Amino acid sequence: MHTTQTRTSSRTSGRELTPLLAGSATAVGGFGALLALAGSDSPLRAPLVLFFLLAAPAAGIAAALRGLDPFARGLAALAGSVVLNMLVAQAMLATHRWSPRGGVVAMAALSALILLPELLRRRRTAKGQDG
Repeated sequence: MHTTQTRTSSRTSGRELTPLLAGSATAVGGFGALLALAGSDSPLRAPLVLFFLLAAPAAGIAAALRGLDPFARGLAALAGSVVLNMLVAQAMLATHRWSPRGGVVAMAALSALILLPELLRRRRTAKGQDG
């Protein structure tokens, strides 16, 4: 009787971790947004809301920059996220409408608007491959 051994890497590849990390980031950011919208006094509110404010627009920008290598895409997405946050804060201050809840809602809406064309493109591409 001959047994065969398969070699498995002790490290998990980056492609296998990507969905897990994306799901975790979505959960953490979503929880931060919910804490802000609910007006919670939790000590986790500030760091989780900050994570949401940086990660939500960065995810949309990174999806739109699919032609860049991963490091450049992440750096550009993070820089774009900071710029969008600053523009929203400046607009809210200039119109005398500043509120933390309003900022979270505005960034969620902008992030969704940035991500929407990429999601539509992927859906169109997937339908084209199915038929």
